[in-house]
Amino acid sequence: MSGRDLFCQPRRAGRGAALTLLFASVLVAGAATGSFGDPDRKSPSPSARSTPAAHREAVTDAAAEAMADGKSPMEAAERAVSRSGDRWGAVYSQGEYEEFKEALDGQYTGVGLWARRESDGRIEVTRVQSGSPAAAAGIRTGDRLRSVDGEKVDGRPVTEVVSLLRGDADDAAAGTKVSLGLERGTRAWSETLRRARLSTDSVTVRKLPGGVSVIKVAAFTKGVGDAVRTAVEQTPEHAGIVLDLRGNSGGLVTEAVTAASAFLDGGLVATYDVNGAQRSLHADPGGDTTRPLVALVDGGTMSAAELLTGALQDRGRAVVVGSRTFGKGSIQMPSRLPDGSVAELTVGHYRTPAGHTVDGRGITPDLEVDAEALERAETVLSGLGDPS
Repeated sequence: MSGRDLFCQPRRAGRGAALTLLFASVLVAGAATGSFGDPDRKSPSPSARSTPAAHREAVTDAAAEAMADGKSPMEAAERAVSRSGDRWGAVYSQGEYEEFKEALDGQYTGVGLWARRESDGRIEVTRVQSGSPAAAAGIRTGDRLRSVDGEKVDGRPVTEVVSLLRGDADDAAAGTKVSLGLERGTRAWSETLRRARLSTDSVTVRKLPGGVSVIKVAAFTKGVGDAVRTAVEQTPEHAGIVLDLRGNSGGLVTEAVTAASAFLDGGLVATYDVNGAQRSLHADPGGDTTRPLVALVDGGTMSAAELLTGALQDRGRAVVVGSRTFGKGSIQMPSRLPDGSVAELTVGHYRTPAGHTVDGRGITPDLEVDAEALERAETVLSGLGDPS
């Protein structure tokens, strides 16, 4: 499992794992009549209580009743979501919701560390963002993170470690201090950093010795789709591309569709339903459909990243290499509650162009590998040959 101090789970337990299809304008526009709940709606009949609209109304009603009784609308909404059985349903405070929207806009407060938990429970730094407080302190990939503000992190879920780094429990702002206990080989030391307002570095490109370009997409934040398109255009003609989606927990679906448009010449990307209404997402025409392409995925590839993977696989555009993806193919929509908090409830599911359901199943790669996945991806590219 891996994570970073950008997209962490919110402070309370039981939240959804990724805000993936929430803010996508194409989905909100397609289901605007249900997004933020109409206070004048009449209660549905008992037989309708199992529909997404009924679940949303039940949560909103519970919050309103709690507020009228002088109780916490947010807590009442959380109980209603729990009773609904909505696996991805969640309730966020107004502040939490704003934080996530800012993150999807490409901004976050943190120190610029990516980390993962190893099999023995150690927390290892997997990446340091250029220009971040962590980079300025000389922290490197491969360093072991032992503690955050005196709290030992060995064995803890990465989401909890990320929350500590961001200072979520105290709503820590840019400029606040955080003390890290670190280890590199036989050296153990402490660093005190100041959190900063950082821009996400969601797309990185590197060239491998054989000429292959690796386009790593960490999350689908604002502008990522165009960044992928630019990276493809700047890759030498006919050079193979590895689209690395490992650990990508999702983001804006519009950005995933734009990224798909870099490799497809129009056509279907996914279909989805919102409150029973069927809709579809299509790529823009004019993408590069000829150069060899491998999509690299793992169990941390989620939501919008799975939507993109499914489109490239079903359309025969990419060979998918790695391990089975996470399996989140549901669509959530926000409903504003009386106290300003937001309930995020499942309203539908999406399917790949071939009609495959992703939610709870994930996507099976064409070539399943765990170790040395990038090397195997290079081998596959060499077998695809020069498209000319």
